[in-house]
Amino acid sequence: MPLDRMEETIQKKLDKLEEEGTLKGEELVITGIEKTEDGRAPRYRLEGETGSFLKMNSNSYLGLHLNDEVIEAEEKSSSKYGSGPGAVRFIHGTYKPHVKLEKKLADFHDKESCVIYSSAYATMTGILRPLTSSETLILSDELNHNCIINGIRMAKPKGKDIYSHLDNDDLEKKLKGATDEYERVIVVTDGVFSMRGDYPDLPDLVSRVKKYNSEFEDGIFTVMDDSHGVGAYGETGRGTTEVTGEDGIDLIVSTMGKALGVNGGYVVTKETITQYLRETSPFYIYSNPITAPEADAAIKSLEILDSERGISMLEHLSEMTNYFEDGLKDIGHEVIEGPHPVVPLMIRDTKKTRDMVDYLKENEVLATAIVYPVVPQGDESIRFQISADHTKEDLDYVLEKIDQFE
Repeated sequence: MPLDRMEETIQKKLDKLEEEGTLKGEELVITGIEKTEDGRAPRYRLEGETGSFLKMNSNSYLGLHLNDEVIEAEEKSSSKYGSGPGAVRFIHGTYKPHVKLEKKLADFHDKESCVIYSSAYATMTGILRPLTSSETLILSDELNHNCIINGIRMAKPKGKDIYSHLDNDDLEKKLKGATDEYERVIVVTDGVFSMRGDYPDLPDLVSRVKKYNSEFEDGIFTVMDDSHGVGAYGETGRGTTEVTGEDGIDLIVSTMGKALGVNGGYVVTKETITQYLRETSPFYIYSNPITAPEADAAIKSLEILDSERGISMLEHLSEMTNYFEDGLKDIGHEVIEGPHPVVPLMIRDTKKTRDMVDYLKENEVLATAIVYPVVPQGDESIRFQISADHTKEDLDYVLEKIDQFE
């Protein structure tokens, strides 16, 4: 058969991934979700497992993926518009909920305009290429997400460079050294870095960019992927711009698939830029959008977030984050502290990290191991993600199990 020899080659690659410790392996399959009657976080049923599990690794920071109003909005819209868009946006695949959602997201971020994509990954990879000229330099934080890394590769700029993580001095050094070589510079960073929960000093970053803007014919513009920030922290859920007090980021990329609990990604920026992206961005032009029902569900999530109820949910989320961080420290563990609900428990040993994650699963707690070679040796951690669904009773149970681990 034609694939026989190819299978042998591919199997060797899979074996190498397993040997290197990067093989993700068989995926856990969720077969059901149980909402508890005592107010605690929902429990998840897994295929092949008898118990019910507490998720400590969910991106749904506000628990809106299980919100009755959000589900109802999607179901009602599905009856009206059907289950799928049936076409890309420019071939009659644009529905009223898409337009309404884009307006609401632009207003939420106080930007002129918005374009929604099928995912935040598609957004980032879809915007960098059309915004990159043959005389562009792209500067990227060394810990930026994979979507940024691949977006830069696809953009094929004249130059690309990496500055040290959150090091604005290094960023400025690279800007200063590039003044005679490029017409345009794109500075791109994550808002919240998903493995660590840390974030850039945006006011300082923007001030340094402004210092060198006039040195380049097309200037310098900033791009930030705040997929883990929007809806997860900040008094009103505006994410890293709100936490740092900086509203000068030129393009903000985010997702509806995390705190908003639905699906899809988007970019907010100047209207001229969004018009250009609709004409030139391949991931927008040639890929179906999210469904109209998903758009209506995201609108409902955004309405909840942008309300007194949303502020209350964010306050509880912040309280639970601090409670869990303090609890880990009280039992003698190292964490990377911060206001964001990503709480990395630093283990600093690959085997021990994996053993603890396996132990937690045996005790019906789901968490994520971040180990070498994904991170350098000595930086291994367990990434816990707090949700507004979590209660002190939930977190006390997890802390008790961690404290009992040997």
